Amino acid sequence: MRQLYGPFRYDFVGSFLRPERLKQARADFKAKKIDVQALKQVEDEEITKLIQKQKAAGYHAITDGEFRRGYWHLDFMWGLNGIEEIELDHGYFFHGEETTPGSIKLVGKISGENHPFVEHYRFVKQLEDENTVARQTFPAPAQLLAELFREDNGKQTLAIYPDMEELIQDIARAYQTVIQELYQAGCRNIQMDDCTWGMFCDTKYWSARQNGEVSLEDVASQYLRLNNLALENRPNDLVVTTHVCRGNYHSTWASSGGYDPIASFLFARENVDAFYLEFDDERSGGFEPLRFVPKDKKVVLGLVTTKAAALEKKEAIIDRIKEASQYVDLERLYLSPQCGFASCEIGNKLVDQDQWDKLALVKEIAEEVWG
Repeated sequence: MRQLYGPFRYDFVGSFLRPERLKQARADFKAKKIDVQALKQVEDEEITKLIQKQKAAGYHAITDGEFRRGYWHLDFMWGLNGIEEIELDHGYFFHGEETTPGSIKLVGKISGENHPFVEHYRFVKQLEDENTVARQTFPAPAQLLAELFREDNGKQTLAIYPDMEELIQDIARAYQTVIQELYQAGCRNIQMDDCTWGMFCDTKYWSARQNGEVSLEDVASQYLRLNNLALENRPNDLVVTTHVCRGNYHSTWASSGGYDPIASFLFARENVDAFYLEFDDERSGGFEPLRFVPKDKKVVLGLVTTKAAALEKKEAIIDRIKEASQYVDLERLYLSPQCGFASCEIGNKLVDQDQWDKLALVKEIAEEVWG
């Protein structure tokens, strides 16, 4: 039964392009033209349609496409007790583009009771069948810690948590609470999305950001410890994976560089069952860092890009899988797109059919490689 919980030979990361009807409903709600129940009805209907398409495509994981979110990470953070939604005077700076300016503000001690994502999960759970499992995605604890210290956010964070250890323990407990409530709701497959590691991969960015004041090793150790604390005491039949990329917003990216600086931390020591890894272009570096992945963990190779509509050459992807198998046994390798199709509601520069063509290619290749 555990195998049904993933990862799967052909898989995906979780987010999908938002239908125009959903975008309009969210805009109407923001403009106070419709109420929350009217918005939820549209969300429910569009998520149901999406899951039907996921099943028709032959995939074993089902998600809500993150259709109830504006961001892949911030909506989850806003759902924790002690955190409020704010906007900064600018967004994240990606390669050639700036994101929308959402962020978080700490207003009290952090806890995880009654998180709205549990209800979101229950809706997907009811659509499971004997061939599918409902997957819940949310940002890793390290991502929350990073956001709490994003620019001036840190001043408010330190005002409430002058003791960093207390903050780390409260974040870990909040995540444990959410994970336990998801488990009680029937969840057996959780994917933690984590772009903090991509920041470390970009040594030029890291050097400029820290100005020599904090070592990569110290911060990476802190993030690793926090992520592992959050996963302590999880049930044995709960599969937890992590997805790592270097930013994905409107087909642009935030950082660049191979996994070498973080392999001995993330791959060797994070207590997850599998790693979903971005490997779609030269920005991701080579496969050599995969040698740090322990023999009891799996790797989902993100070799098909979600940033562009053009389909990859099947033979080229197969060759890259063979190359990766020099470092991780083929039986512990899996295939997926490198990221979601819409990490934020703006989505990547693709149309609906493009994402299904990409997933069809992933499935076709996986069936040829693994049978």
